[in-house]
Amino acid sequence: MQKNKKLFLLLFGIFMLIILYVSYDISKRTTFPGSKGNLKERISSEVESEKK
Repeated sequence: MQKNKKLFLLLFGIFMLIILYVSYDISKRTTFPGSKGNLKERISSEVESEKK
């Protein structure tokens, strides 16, 4: 039983490291929604820049 418990803890630790890495990676690739400003203003400025 002791061997099974050690194996479970090892697999759990590896799983948690993978989940933490994926969470960190996703958080670095995205921005906080509140830091983007007003959506309507952003869309209109993008449309105007494409027309030029």
